[in-house]
Amino acid sequence: MASRERVLSSLNHKQPDKIAIDFGATAVTGMHVNIVASLREYYGLEKRLVKVHEPYQMLGYIDDDLKEILGVDVEGIFPLNTIFGFPNENWKEWKLDSGLEVLVSEHFNTTKDDKGDTLIYPEGDTAVPPSGRMPKNGYFFDCIVRQEPIDEEKLNPEDNLEEYGLISDEELDYFSKKTKRASAKNRAVVLSIPGTALGDIALVPAPFIKHPKGIRDIEEWYMSTMIRPDYIHKVFEKQTEIALENLAKIKDAVKDNVDAVFICGTDFGTQNSTFCSEETYNELYKPYYKQINGWIHSNTEWKTFKHTCGAVKSLVPALIESGFDILNPVQVSAFNMDAKILKEEFGEQLTFWGGGVDTQDTLAFKTPKDVREEVLKHCRIFNKNGGYIFNTVHNIQGNTPIENVVALFDAVKSIN
Repeated sequence: MASRERVLSSLNHKQPDKIAIDFGATAVTGMHVNIVASLREYYGLEKRLVKVHEPYQMLGYIDDDLKEILGVDVEGIFPLNTIFGFPNENWKEWKLDSGLEVLVSEHFNTTKDDKGDTLIYPEGDTAVPPSGRMPKNGYFFDCIVRQEPIDEEKLNPEDNLEEYGLISDEELDYFSKKTKRASAKNRAVVLSIPGTALGDIALVPAPFIKHPKGIRDIEEWYMSTMIRPDYIHKVFEKQTEIALENLAKIKDAVKDNVDAVFICGTDFGTQNSTFCSEETYNELYKPYYKQINGWIHSNTEWKTFKHTCGAVKSLVPALIESGFDILNPVQVSAFNMDAKILKEEFGEQLTFWGGGVDTQDTLAFKTPKDVREEVLKHCRIFNKNGGYIFNTVHNIQGNTPIENVVALFDAVKSIN
């Protein structure tokens, strides 16, 4: 099978010729730029600086020569602007505290504070307050909360909608060209849809807006789902209305060059439980997800991709009812997220995209032998009868031993 056929076979719950692999197609299935650079060196590839395509998590772009070696079957298309509100263009050199030199967008503008932390700015504008902070010797940025004091009498849902609007002709042209080029590589294509993430806490602080209004503090947002549900409903209602109009335009622009769409990265789980009850999910989130997924399934052949970390087994039936086809990252290390049970109970309805190895413990801190054993175990469970795309439990972090990363890929190759 060619890569695209392999992925589509698995997405349709048919046994592929071998396990389909994704690395780099989404903001939650990638590798830190450190890892991409180290893999290029390990495999003796042409020496070149790696591009940081997702600056929030400092994810590195995986070039085709490395994709071929790793056996990657998926291409990813990201929105025109990054999470800090600027496009990736006119690359320039930049150095991490570790000394690693990388390439970043010309709009990737930073300063250092008195503690040695690196500050990054919305739209690259250093004349406004920074929206991201990378601790000294750190690996990625954290959002800086810039919320003004809340006046309950003046709270306006429109303020939490300022980033959502009708998609521009420039963005549509960008998606059209990018998806056409990606499809020509005969890999499956995943498009990250802008504006469909409902309450994603990576986006709530709006690191892409110079002076965000509304509820922008993460704790305040979570509390609002309980104490201000009417406010949240109004935000989601309007956001979904705009999203549906944009989906129609995006469909016309990308034609048949997309196979799956990344809808939402809103996390619903901690290590040990869910963030919200099933009742809250069904009341607050499900109606809007059903509208978005329903439109997609009625008008396209796309599969819909839902990312949520944590112990979310109790919410999986509701996620399926919401119309999601794909679950990621499949956090097998969280409570009640046993691979075998997940596959037995939901394997006919969901494609599991991830879950190959625990990145928090096994991949980061154990031996290559431990990594190999866990990868082989999970691949054999998840890949039975299709419905599985191999990836780790979330992105591979920057301080992961490279010998463990190589052991991961060697293990998958030994099955394939």
